[in-house]
Amino acid sequence: MKPLREHVRLYDQARTAHLERERDGNEPTTLLYASRRYDFDLSEATGVDARMVSSLASAKLLWSSPVRVLEITEPAYLHGVTRAFVAVAALRARHPLRRGRRPLVVSYAIGNRDPRDEFRPTSLREHASFRAKWLMSRAVARWTDRLAFGTSDAASLYTQIYGRTPPRQERELIVALPSACTCGDLLDKAPGSIGYVGAFVERKGLPLVLAAWAAVRQADERATLTLVGKGDLVADAQALAERDSTVRVVVDPPRSTIHEVLRSASVVALPSQPSPTWREQVGLPIVEALAHGCTIVTTDESGLADWLATHGHHVVPGTSTAAELATSLQAAIAEPLSPRGVLADLPESDGRAQAHAWMFRPTGT
Repeated sequence: MKPLREHVRLYDQARTAHLERERDGNEPTTLLYASRRYDFDLSEATGVDARMVSSLASAKLLWSSPVRVLEITEPAYLHGVTRAFVAVAALRARHPLRRGRRPLVVSYAIGNRDPRDEFRPTSLREHASFRAKWLMSRAVARWTDRLAFGTSDAASLYTQIYGRTPPRQERELIVALPSACTCGDLLDKAPGSIGYVGAFVERKGLPLVLAAWAAVRQADERATLTLVGKGDLVADAQALAERDSTVRVVVDPPRSTIHEVLRSASVVALPSQPSPTWREQVGLPIVEALAHGCTIVTTDESGLADWLATHGHHVVPGTSTAAELATSLQAAIAEPLSPRGVLADLPESDGRAQAHAWMFRPTGT
């Protein structure tokens, strides 16, 4: 297998957004991942050095390659911490055997829930596994040289669970906001149009959207609903579309179709639900909808909830009923934010790209 590039990203799961980031980046990077997310579109991998390899194979590649900067999955993501620990340990072990500066270890954090709350071990073996992962998480958090936070909630969480910033570790808050998309006309929105883009699962709030739809439709005859994604609840979405001609379901479309839906949608809903073992960190559909000038309706589960509320979007409690969500959706399509105004609130440079530039910048700058 060919050596890695000087800049490497080591993720547990890969999604289309990661491939797009690699493709559009200014400096060649190798992406190593263990599995693919539901929204992974292999067609976006053209020209990208993306490899699906095991944790051990990743460590071997890092040992033998001239890596200068390694980005790992954030330390608080316990499902991927073993992979990160093995990789960083390999780089630390090889350093005394080689000349030159030790490779930098960097990470981008958006976790907003104590990972210890996500595990429910029931056996001695599960307890031991969890304990080992937590110890590895603490070690990886100490070994990280640069830590960029995508939300203020994430920054607060890391102080809470890991304590003081380790000596020589740099930290920076760069809010995970997008810049305006360049895919086409973002100002020509269809009045009354609502989009849902994401996994067709309960935790993302799809059942709540389906339950709220009748009230929204009754209140505004212009209302239309486009459901885009895939998942366990696809049959529920299709059943509503069969009963109601104002509802359209698009299952697992290419990226071009997602951009088309977001260009025309006036409002995008992602009412993420509270769960004992999960919390919405940011919500990629929210980020992409903002980039297309859409008005957002979401819950306070998202790490961007405070920013959204401050900038005129609709944020409801995660415990809201379908009737309460319907009220917010009705208000959003009745008086949506100006697409031009939504775009004006965004940074000129994508927040994730800014974080990448900060993490991968040359030492001493």
